Amino acid sequence: MQDQCMEYAQAAAEAAENKKANDVVLLDIRGISVIADYFVICSAMSRIQVQSIADAVRDRLEVLGVRCRGMEGKEEGKWVLVDFGDVVVHVFNEDERKFYGLERLWGDAPRLTLPVGGGMA
Repeated sequence: MQDQCMEYAQAAAEAAENKKANDVVLLDIRGISVIADYFVICSAMSRIQVQSIADAVRDRLEVLGVRCRGMEGKEEGKWVLVDFGDVVVHVFNEDERKFYGLERLWGDAPRLTLPVGGGMA
């Protein structure tokens, strides 16, 4: 199951990258938090791009059979949280990402390397 969760996190990161997300980061938060196993964090230049990335991530994981448990913040398009249970995706506009600094808050979490060129169908 754990390998599958990592695959889902990588698929989410790839979907974000395919929508031209900036600075996509995949954090392994297992053992640090009970919230989830993986965080995917990325940002975008506009409200519309933030929304588009969130939709693309949701659609990509649903194709893989992962149910989206919830999506918050889409209307505002500043910080959209997409919850898949063990994988949580944060899509920020640039200013919100700098302000909240999730990478700093979760600084103890290992950053995982994203597959080069995707590779997940």
